[in-house]
Amino acid sequence: MILPCGKKTLTAFAAFAAIWVPVGAETLHVATPGTSLVLEATEGAPLKFVYYGERLGAADVDAMMASAPRTLDAYPVFGLGALRETAMSVTHPDGNMTLDMSVSGVSESDGADGSHTVTVSMSDKHYPFGIDVNYRTYPDADVVETWVEAVNKGKGTVLLREFASAYLPIRRSDVHLTSFYGAWGNECRMEEKRLPHGMVVINNRDGVRNSHTSHAEVMFSLDGQPDERNGRTIGAALCYSGNYNLRIDTGSSDFHDFFAGINDTHSAYNLKKGERFATPPLALTYSNEGKSGVSRNFHRWGRNHRLAHGTDLRKILLNSWEGVYFDINEQGMAQMMADIAGMGGELFVMDDGWFGAKYPRNNDVSSLGDWTVDTRKLPAGIAGLCAQAEKNGIRFGIWIEPEMVNSVSELYDTHPEYIVKPTNRPLRQGRGGTQLVLDMSNPKVQDLVFGVVDTLLTKYPQLDYIKWDANAPIMNHGSQYLSADEQSHFAVEYHRGFAKTLDRIRAKYPDVTIQACASGGGRANWGVLPWFDEFWVSDNTDAQQRVFMQWGTSHFFPSVAMASHISAAPNHQTHRTIPLKYRIDVAMSGRLGMEIQPKNMTDEEIAMCRKAIAEYKQVRPVVQQGDLYRLLSPYDGKGVASLMYVSPAKDEAVYYWWRLNNDVNPQLPRVTMAGLDPDALYTVHELNSIDKEPLPYEGKSFTGRYLMSNGLEFPERHNVEYSTLNDYCSYVLQLKKK
Repeated sequence: MILPCGKKTLTAFAAFAAIWVPVGAETLHVATPGTSLVLEATEGAPLKFVYYGERLGAADVDAMMASAPRTLDAYPVFGLGALRETAMSVTHPDGNMTLDMSVSGVSESDGADGSHTVTVSMSDKHYPFGIDVNYRTYPDADVVETWVEAVNKGKGTVLLREFASAYLPIRRSDVHLTSFYGAWGNECRMEEKRLPHGMVVINNRDGVRNSHTSHAEVMFSLDGQPDERNGRTIGAALCYSGNYNLRIDTGSSDFHDFFAGINDTHSAYNLKKGERFATPPLALTYSNEGKSGVSRNFHRWGRNHRLAHGTDLRKILLNSWEGVYFDINEQGMAQMMADIAGMGGELFVMDDGWFGAKYPRNNDVSSLGDWTVDTRKLPAGIAGLCAQAEKNGIRFGIWIEPEMVNSVSELYDTHPEYIVKPTNRPLRQGRGGTQLVLDMSNPKVQDLVFGVVDTLLTKYPQLDYIKWDANAPIMNHGSQYLSADEQSHFAVEYHRGFAKTLDRIRAKYPDVTIQACASGGGRANWGVLPWFDEFWVSDNTDAQQRVFMQWGTSHFFPSVAMASHISAAPNHQTHRTIPLKYRIDVAMSGRLGMEIQPKNMTDEEIAMCRKAIAEYKQVRPVVQQGDLYRLLSPYDGKGVASLMYVSPAKDEAVYYWWRLNNDVNPQLPRVTMAGLDPDALYTVHELNSIDKEPLPYEGKSFTGRYLMSNGLEFPERHNVEYSTLNDYCSYVLQLKKK
């Protein structure tokens, strides 16, 4: 509906849809249920940024537009007077390197998924070049997705030198940045700091995976030190599977200038006549409930609109990798299937080592690309394993790495032209000294990768789960498929081909569960999750280190997507010996699974896991679909980490408490809860209990107000037999509304 005001403003209140301005009007107000993005869109002038934050009413929009200066372009381009950082720069066919863009029209469209998109079209005042700036919203999500499309309307080729997805100015005050860094086995470590003067750059150049060493997601705390429960906070996530670049420039103005998009380093793009280049979306949200408020916004949006099968509950599985590694055989797989079924699990996944005819896959040096069952290991083949799983009343899944090939393989022997390789350069090889990357820009390779999945799922329709791995970066920068003048397109074209292939797979097999594993957490990003149901957080399964990694990951990704497994002790990566109770309690805070050889477990350990799986099934809907409240950070150095999930109806919650050290007289803080109905009574029940006596509040009921004001006291160590005492302590509580 159009509200009367001094300047035309279009606001749609129905279902809180996005709102737009017809051509000639000036105020464009893009709204979600709780946020507003206000722009000035005047024909013949640049699109201007006005406001982003808490949702505004019509009166405030009118008053703001009548008083606020509009000095910032909503999508700055390199051109006339470009002293600040810009989002897009080009070279026209005549060599001119400037842009002078102005609004030429505004349109809207509705998606089949309930989304609403507003498009502001801008045209250069001299050259036949256009930019469409898009804003997409959903009626049930406080997230705005924004991206641009560059359009060449002329006869010659336009060179895109810089092509960010979006720009957001953030008013300077005491703004703190929350970002994430890491490495293999130590992914998604959190870092928080006050934004400094100058430039902050977060980028990735791996080529295949993009979330090992850094993340394309950040939060801006506008009121000083980041807080989980309070404070105005903006969250931003670039939804892209490839190389990215985030820039935050703090110069002499009153704003931090934030840009996000594809990493354009070595990726200049030749935009041909009539061609349209679309950037990946940047997802934005705002909350005045601190970082956890931003996380809840992203989790709801992700589950409902971005993550494959995001509203479905995930199965409890056993993966064979840490149990047997490459030692795959029929008897061993049958034993592991029977064991996980006996513990109440629902799915068994056979990992690496099941394939290879001419070159058997006994280690990581051969056979990638040869997706033929090794019948020496598996005489009855995949069909026999599927039948064995059915006999045990569970489902069966399998590991593949279809984007990769070993130089020791039949595929490489036959098609060396399929690999990523520049001309006139020797090959650099990765994992095992033989691993190479297939060129996903090549349609024949796309067909090949699709065929790997298609063959498996056609021959074995019982397959329920695919673990899709990617264990190498781009080390040989060049394409044997792309032409000489398009070599700089490779980093973009690889991921276009990747997306096309996944589109084909999901069109034919919409229901299979697919995990994004990429040397662990290398593909924990919203760019791949429309095709994937979950991701492997890290190859490091050490429970104590997982507290930190999963804490960071939870800032943007819901627990339903975070695979978290109970593994062996000593841990295979850190060699730390952590008791089973603690390992269970950490794994139960995500999508519960197991990464262990059950036959090496004691009867007592098996019984404990059986009980934990049964109890996880009771709370699974809350953990995987509930609202997250991070309560006490492991990064705070207070010796404890704590979080909880609350059901949308606030009738049930699951609370986690992990002790992180074993000092004498530690004076641990009492952690208050959050997200509960203050007037409701909640009955407390401990899960995975190992103590001789129940906790003093077991079975007792407290109001939500009491729990959120006072919390509950926990013993500093477990009350167990002296011979079983150790330096770890953890608790999981189920709260149910009376």
